[in-house]
Amino acid sequence: MRIALDACVLVPTIMREMLLGTAAEGAFAPIWSPRILEEWAWATRRLPEGAEAVAHIAIARMRARWPEAEVTPLPEFTLSLSLPDPGDRHVLAAAIIGEADTLLTLNRKDFPTRTLARHGLLRRDPDELLIEFLTEGYDVAGVAESVRAEAERLSGQPHAAAPLLKRAGLPRLARALAREGTRGAINTNS
Repeated sequence: MRIALDACVLVPTIMREMLLGTAAEGAFAPIWSPRILEEWAWATRRLPEGAEAVAHIAIARMRARWPEAEVTPLPEFTLSLSLPDPGDRHVLAAAIIGEADTLLTLNRKDFPTRTLARHGLLRRDPDELLIEFLTEGYDVAGVAESVRAEAERLSGQPHAAAPLLKRAGLPRLARALAREGTRGAINTNS
C-alpha cells in the first residue's frame, strides 16, 4: 500500500513517529513532496524555539530512509486539480504522481471523498489506519512502546502510552492497544 502523507499528520511528533514506525515495519510505503515537507517545517515555527531545526533533521532522516518516497509534481498538473482549498492541490498532486492508494490527512473538509475517488484515492485518518495495521498483525504495539520510550528519554519524565497517544490525536489506537491486551508489551500505565 502506498500512502501520501499530508503535512498535518507529520507535525505532531508522536503521530508522525507512529506512522513512520509502522512504515518501517512494512505496513505501507510513504509518499510526500518537497512542498509537503516544507509545510511541515513551516508549521513548526509556531512551536517552541528549536522545533523547526528538529523538523529539518527529521526530514533529512526521512529522505535518507525512504528516498523513493519523494515525488515532485509539475506546477501545471497541480494547478489543474480542483479542491475546496486550492492551497491543498499540491497534496493531491503528490498523491496522484506518487501512485498512492490512500491520502492520509486530518483535513476531511478540504479533501472530499468524491474528488479523491475520481483519482483512485481513499482518504483516511491516522487513528483508523493504525488500528487497521494493528488488526492486520503489524507490530503497532512495539512501535508505540518505542515511541513512548523515546518520549520518556527526551523529556526525562515517565510517560504512559495511552495518554501520550490520546494527546497525539490517536485515542482509538490507545483504546485498541489496551483492549488487545498489549499492556505487557506496552507501558500503558506508567
